[in-house]
Order: sequence, then C-alpha cells, then structure tokens
Amino acid sequence: MKQNQALFEYLLRLGDSNMILGQRLCEWIGQAPALEEEMALGNLALDLIGQARSWLEYAARVEDAGHSADELAFTRDERAYRNLLLVEQANGNFADTLARQYLFDQYHYHLLGALSSSTDAQVAAIAAKGLKEVTYHLRRSSAWIKRLGDGTAESHAKMQQAIDEIWTYSGEMFIADEVDRVLAAAGIGADLDPLQRLWEADVQALLAEATLTCPPLEQYMQRGSKQGLHTEQLGFLLAEMQFLPRAYPGASW
Repeated sequence: MKQNQALFEYLLRLGDSNMILGQRLCEWIGQAPALEEEMALGNLALDLIGQARSWLEYAARVEDAGHSADELAFTRDERAYRNLLLVEQANGNFADTLARQYLFDQYHYHLLGALSSSTDAQVAAIAAKGLKEVTYHLRRSSAWIKRLGDGTAESHAKMQQAIDEIWTYSGEMFIADEVDRVLAAAGIGADLDPLQRLWEADVQALLAEATLTCPPLEQYMQRGSKQGLHTEQLGFLLAEMQFLPRAYPGASW
C-alpha cells in the first residue's frame, strides 16, 4: 500500500470516529438528565465535530479528488465509513453513554498524545490542538465513572452493566492492519501496541477506583470497521445525519 493511500484511509478513521461520536452526543440535547449535563454533552459534541472537520479537510487534500470535507462527511455510503464500532453504538441510558465515552476518551487521549509527535506536520498540529480538548473530555468522563461506580447500589449496578455491555467493542481500537503498520513505520501514525498497554493499565486502575470489575482483557472483541463493516446502529444514524445533504445536494444557507 502506498503511503499517500494509507494516510487518506487513516485520516478517514480519525475523522469518522470523532464525527459519529459527536453526532451520538448531539442526540442527548433535550434529553439529558440535567441542564448542566445537556450543555456539557453538547460542548463535547462540538469539540469532536470540530476535530472531525480538521481531519476530513486534510483527508480531502490528501485524496486530491475534488471532494470537500462536507462531501466526505455527508455523502459516503455506510460501507465507506471507517469509524470505530464503539462510537456508533446507541446512547442507551446515561451510564451507557458514559461507559462508551470513557473507553473512547482514554484511547483518544493516548492516541492524540502519540500523534502530536507525528512526522507529518499537519497530523501533529491537529492532534496537539485536539489533545487539549480531549484532556478535559477524559477528566470529565473519568470523574463520572467513579461517581456512579462508587455511588449508590443502583448507580453502581447500572455502571457495571454499561461497562460489561460495551466492552466487546473496545478491543477493536488496537487491532492494527496494513494502514496502521505502514504509517507507524513512517512515523506518521501511532504504534498501537504501546497505546494498548497504556489504555489497559489506565482503565483497570480507574475501574478499580470506581469499585467496578474490569471485564476480561482477553474477551472476544468485535471488529470490522476498518473494512467498512459496521453494526446496524450506523445505518440508522447516517439516515438521519445525511438526510438534508442528500435531499438538497449543493444547498447552502
């Protein structure tokens, strides 16, 4: 695989995961358990969508096929998306959303930390800027995991159930393919092996502090997003997200 082709694919993965998770968080607007949480989740969504725009704008330049970031975001079919399976899962209850958010935040924090030293100046700049936001995201989701895990019997039970149910989608973050290997060898992308060790240590420590049981690290993990294979959740999300751009192509405010 040529390096330029690998970089385009890698940028789609980064942008798509942020965009889809941001879209999921937007679904809490008007439904969050408290006004403060509604505002916080909305701000997290804006951060992620802003980062997605940066990654997809760079992807459009690398592809050099006349596509814009908006076209990459809103006109691709489901099989062309490269977001992690983890982020496309439905919000569920508040504990489900927080479990999904924390597992991604912990990964995202280490990933952007590694990419901040990328030999690709644009990748390094986008990652360094995003890391400042993600540091806050991680601090917030970690605090909620501890608060609910070590809270009441009901909050503990719901938080444990949420972690157990989403866990099968977490391992995919560290399954490397040719794209990962080509870019890691060039110093552009992140080496996933050390990231996995950091993530596992941090997650185990946080869950222990929250009096929660960490699911087995060797548990079977779902995979497929790097090949465009997704759960049914993504199709429903894209149908709503892409309605206006597909119904009114080229429209502008």
